[in-house]
Amino acid sequence: MPEVLFPLDSTRKFTEQELMGHNRWHPDIPAVATVRPGQSFRVECREWFDGAIHNDDSADDVRDAPLPIVHALSGPFSVSGAEPGDLLVVDILDVGPIPQEDSGPLAGQGWGYTGIFPKQNGGGFLTDYFPDAYKAIWDFSGQQASSRHVPGVTFTGMIHPGLMGTAPSAALLAKWNQREGALRATDPDRVPPLSLPPLPDGAILGALTGADFDRVAAEAARTAPPRENGGNQDIKNMTKGTRVFYPVYVPGANLSLGDLHFSQGDGEITFCGAIEMGGFVDLHVDVIKGGMTMYGVSENAIFLPGNVAPQYSQWLAFSGISVTTDGEQRYLDSQLAFQRACLHAIDYLTKFGYSPEQAYLILGAAPIEGRFSGVVDIPNSCATVYLPTAIFDVDVRPSAAGPTRITSGASAPKSTF
Repeated sequence: MPEVLFPLDSTRKFTEQELMGHNRWHPDIPAVATVRPGQSFRVECREWFDGAIHNDDSADDVRDAPLPIVHALSGPFSVSGAEPGDLLVVDILDVGPIPQEDSGPLAGQGWGYTGIFPKQNGGGFLTDYFPDAYKAIWDFSGQQASSRHVPGVTFTGMIHPGLMGTAPSAALLAKWNQREGALRATDPDRVPPLSLPPLPDGAILGALTGADFDRVAAEAARTAPPRENGGNQDIKNMTKGTRVFYPVYVPGANLSLGDLHFSQGDGEITFCGAIEMGGFVDLHVDVIKGGMTMYGVSENAIFLPGNVAPQYSQWLAFSGISVTTDGEQRYLDSQLAFQRACLHAIDYLTKFGYSPEQAYLILGAAPIEGRFSGVVDIPNSCATVYLPTAIFDVDVRPSAAGPTRITSGASAPKSTF
């Protein structure tokens, strides 16, 4: 096993650990360790809410989830010799749930969770159709996940870090804050908001204290969206065997990671759509000097996907076009087309006995494939959602016999404001 450079004690909160991680992006957050090119090491990660979501049958914790504290990130790790303009090469050697612990109060100890976030607290891809809070608990058995809240479904997880990235430079951070602030100003009262401003409340900034902490907390960017540095990309294929090439913006690169997922569908459409958990990641790092210019990777990471995807051979696909549910035509709106494809899949699964919310949770957590399938034929884009048929206990393919109803089980817990 590689040396553990960021250990986590499961009996203590994230802010009470031997090494302090962070939950904001800023170039002045100090590194917790320095690694050399060619080194392999292990990083332990806490799930993104640091234990605020519980293994129970209530969704009140999802309704009240403390968004200001996310994400609980391990790092930063400085890489010797990395300089702005280089590419940081990161290999994911292994990734999994909290090791040697198969039960306990933290997600990753034999279980994880998926949440439909309420519109008043983050929302999700279909928040106008699902405005309330719901939750599903998933139990792990090897690489398999199943849930008492979503009966008749078992699938193989694609374990991956939802968030990994390098620190921004001061200039890049200022660009983020300017452009996201300008977007918020176009509709400042929107719910959910158009973007998240810097927020000192709940900020965790590594070893910073005093005036330095106050200054950085007022400037630092929230970790919710993906950006040029990688960040919260939520790419389900970034799993074991993946090689990522990250732009370097500060000396040492300052790599951070977290937000581990046992499984996720493309898009993580419920916002907390993956099966969230804590765990570990084994990494190997290297540096390509001058790589940003050499390969034209001036912004946004590129990667070679992992090689441990589950082997599903048959898929039921649903399509959507860029027409709203009330019949308004939109011009090549691929985002709307993907929403409509998801809604069609949800409606279809209700014919087999699932509630709409259970179907929505399936699309967020199971390894579905989401694709923009046609983006040139005016006025309609076409998007598709591919659902692996083997994850269901019943045959969900259309037939003359009609849908087979699933065996009744517990419903997904709901909480409302």
